[in-house]
Amino acid sequence: MEIPIMNFSLIIPLILSASICCMLLDRPFPGSAAAADVPGNETDKLALVDFKSQITQDPLQVLASWNDSLHFCNWNGVACGLQIPPRVTGLNLTGRRLAGTISPHLGNLSFVSVLDLSQNSFRGWIPLELGNLGRLQTLNMSNNLLGGQIPANLSNCFSLRNLALDHNQLVGIVPPELGSLSRLITLYLGSNNLTGIVPSSLGNLTSLWELDMSYNYLYGEVPSTISQLKSLQTFRLSVNHLSGEFPPSLYNLTSLDFISLSFNNLTGNLRSDIGLALPNLQRIWLAYNFFTGPIPDSFSNASNLYNIDLIHNNFTGKVPLSLAKLDLQVLNMGYNRLGRGEPDDLDFISALTNCSNLNMLHFGDNRFGGILPVSIANLSTELSELYLEGNFISGSIPREISNLQNLNTLYMNFNYLNGTIPDSLGSLPNLARVVLASNQLTGKIPSSFGNMTSLLWLFLFDNWLDGGIPLSLTNCKQMVFFSVAQNNLTGILPPEIIGMPSILSFNASYNSFTGHLPEEVGNMSRLVEIDLSYNKFSGQIPDSIGNCLGLNIIFLQANSFQGTIPNLARLSTLSYLDLSSNNLSGRIPDFLATLPSLLYLNLSFNNLEGEVPPEGVFLNASATDIHENPKLCGRISELNLTACPEQEPPRTQRKHGRKDLKLILAIVLPVSFAALCLFLLLICWVQKRQKVPRILSSSRSLNFFPKISYEELLNATDGFSSANLIGSGSFGTVYKGTLSSDETLVAVKVLNLRQKGAFRSFIAECQALRSIRHNNLVKVITACSSTDFHGNDFKALVYQFMSNGSLDKWLHPEEERHWHNHLNILQRIDIATGVAAALNYLHHQCQTPVIHCDLKPQNVLLDHDLTAHVGDFGLARLLPKFNMKENANQFSSLGIKGTIGYAAPEYGMGVKPSILGDVYSFGILLLEIFTGKRPTDNLFTEYLSLHLFVKIAVPERVTEILDKSALCEEVTGNAETWKEGWSYLTSEQRQNLIYILQIGVACSSESPRDRMTMRQVYQELSMIRDTFLDNEIKEVQKKTLSSRSIEFVDAV
Repeated sequence: MEIPIMNFSLIIPLILSASICCMLLDRPFPGSAAAADVPGNETDKLALVDFKSQITQDPLQVLASWNDSLHFCNWNGVACGLQIPPRVTGLNLTGRRLAGTISPHLGNLSFVSVLDLSQNSFRGWIPLELGNLGRLQTLNMSNNLLGGQIPANLSNCFSLRNLALDHNQLVGIVPPELGSLSRLITLYLGSNNLTGIVPSSLGNLTSLWELDMSYNYLYGEVPSTISQLKSLQTFRLSVNHLSGEFPPSLYNLTSLDFISLSFNNLTGNLRSDIGLALPNLQRIWLAYNFFTGPIPDSFSNASNLYNIDLIHNNFTGKVPLSLAKLDLQVLNMGYNRLGRGEPDDLDFISALTNCSNLNMLHFGDNRFGGILPVSIANLSTELSELYLEGNFISGSIPREISNLQNLNTLYMNFNYLNGTIPDSLGSLPNLARVVLASNQLTGKIPSSFGNMTSLLWLFLFDNWLDGGIPLSLTNCKQMVFFSVAQNNLTGILPPEIIGMPSILSFNASYNSFTGHLPEEVGNMSRLVEIDLSYNKFSGQIPDSIGNCLGLNIIFLQANSFQGTIPNLARLSTLSYLDLSSNNLSGRIPDFLATLPSLLYLNLSFNNLEGEVPPEGVFLNASATDIHENPKLCGRISELNLTACPEQEPPRTQRKHGRKDLKLILAIVLPVSFAALCLFLLLICWVQKRQKVPRILSSSRSLNFFPKISYEELLNATDGFSSANLIGSGSFGTVYKGTLSSDETLVAVKVLNLRQKGAFRSFIAECQALRSIRHNNLVKVITACSSTDFHGNDFKALVYQFMSNGSLDKWLHPEEERHWHNHLNILQRIDIATGVAAALNYLHHQCQTPVIHCDLKPQNVLLDHDLTAHVGDFGLARLLPKFNMKENANQFSSLGIKGTIGYAAPEYGMGVKPSILGDVYSFGILLLEIFTGKRPTDNLFTEYLSLHLFVKIAVPERVTEILDKSALCEEVTGNAETWKEGWSYLTSEQRQNLIYILQIGVACSSESPRDRMTMRQVYQELSMIRDTFLDNEIKEVQKKTLSSRSIEFVDAV
């Protein structure tokens, strides 16, 4: 074969190519086990390694691949460019549930253009070194727990186009330097704790599309330079403290499609040409401000406008009919001054029938008059929420309302509606809330209501309805609240209705129901409140009512019930019981004196007989009414009872027995009293002379505890070793100890008697604790008042040991390793309810009311199962002959120590301690439990308090102020982020969380007269807790039926 001769000039390139290929093959590819980094990109790898070293939690093992078995460009979340050597151009770890701090070495990733660490649990500060990243285009650290200030040197990232730092805990001002980021398109700084004014330099961001600084504490007016942002589409500054009129600078931004300025202090009128000036507007949210004047007719010129929220302002006049030209989805005008009580006020309803996508219409609590037009039934079939309560609307409910097939919520209460309730209302399958109360409706309750299988609330009270309760309502198996009070209903109460297990509150009072109360009432396992007062019921009250273990209120007064009082001994949560004005007979059962939560008892106007139990609620004359029971007797002077007749001795002994008894008493009583006095004086003299160890005791307090000496406490705490130190307070130090007698774990509070007020604190605590017993109070085991081995005075209190420490350490863990200690929503509700139960007991159930005076998270201790126990009564006050109203206004030169942030403001003016001062402290505590913010947090100033912080955010923006850790997956076992955790809550649970925050706001009102009582608070929180617990149980049951349930059930 002939071998071709190759041109020599071609051989050299071939040889060179082959050599290069061999070299490339010999060099390992990225990703191989033998990968080796070239020196040029070692800096990037070291930065990533240091970043990993700062991670304290990685539950998804996202960073498991970050090791030498892979080239770092193949590590999870890392992207590299095509440079040789390759450099990191992107780090994206969004939503990976990482916890830890952010390494400053990330500032060495000089080629990075995308850095996204959003939706994790990073804490600490934003590293200043990030300002070195000149190629950075996207920086996203939103939805973390970052604190500190926004680094001003981020302005050096001149390539930055997207900056997202929202939903953190950042403080300080918005750096004016950010105005130099000329390429910035989006700027998200919302949901932080930023203060100061809106920098005028932001007007230089002429490329900006979206600006969000909502949920901060910015004040002042929006700068006029904002008018330079000609590309701006989204402008969000809601929930701040902005003042002035609607920002004039916004009228020049024709590109705007979303304006959110809700929850500020803005005033004045909207310009009449706003719709012409902002033709691209799609959403405008101005709720909770002080705007006045008419709703601009020119809104109709913004043809894309679909969401208008003007609730809680002072708008006046008529609703523009031109709004019907828009394709509205939401029109919220509630709580204004719209309408004039005239017949044509509601003309806008007919016009709005053109809005085929309308989903929510709210015009409640205004001044609208006129007849409800039939055209309301022609509104969009997409309508799910309709609110028209609190107006002057008359006429009847049109039967055509059944056209609104997607209606979920219907509020028509507090109007002048008349006629019958149309049967057609029952054909709305999605209707969950029906509120028609306080009108002039007549006729019967439609049986068609039984078709509303999604029904949760049915409020028909205060009308003129007659007939009975239709049996068909038993099909509404999810119904929670049922009220038909104050009507003209008659007949018997159907057993099927009174036995519905889903109902929490059942109110049929002020009607004319007859017959017996059915035994089936005991099937209402979730029942919290039942009110059947002012009817014509007869027969015996069934004992089965005692099976409703969650009952808090029973009102059965003004009927004709007979027989004895039923057995309610198991109703440990019962607070209010009224059986007055019936025909009950027999003795008052002893269990009524021992019900732990009973605050009010009315048994008046019956035929009860025998001795009244001399304990419990009966010792509180203001909480007990038993008059007009002529056969009752007893020893309680406050109740003005006659003495019970003594048992008669045999007739032959009666005369002599009386003489003998008088003689014996005349001799024995004086002698016994004298001997007792001498004995007590002798004990005092011996103690003073010999300084022997002594136990603080009292006939009513500590004499039944085992005696303990200084030496025993010394041994129990290993010589008061620092290793056993639990904490320290104003007047002493607390040590963990073990009693040698029975190996009981205890907490020993040793008083620092050199501290002024410590001895008084010791006495106050002993007095407060000697006669109170409650599951939610820290149990005192004994007290020692003795001398140490050097002859120095020694005083200590010995408590039950609480293994989970104070609530403060759970709400504010100081170290990263305690991050897992955060509490979930249900645990927080349970703790809050426990504290409320304790205060309710102290204020309203003790014979002598007790004021704690220093309620704060440090004084709420948690046992092994996180049950709350209120402790530290060193500032407590006893209030004999207590009168709440009088005491709240009395002044004292002594003042109250308390704790800054938790002490009631009136104490600073010398007002005497009152239970309303405790209520204020509880309100602050409740807000801290659910926001995770102390009242002394740096973000709170002279003009902003924790109370105001929550008040301005509730209800619409509750997710922004809730402690994010309560919703995180590591606590709930469900959610990957706090937002997802919120989504797992039912709408009822979300509403209850809002109500809890509203309770906290009410309790922490500046004026004592505006605060709730702990009796009311405990009642409300108990209902909410039961609702949450019930939902939790249901969820567990659902998961148990699934093959994927095991992990979730374990978490629960």
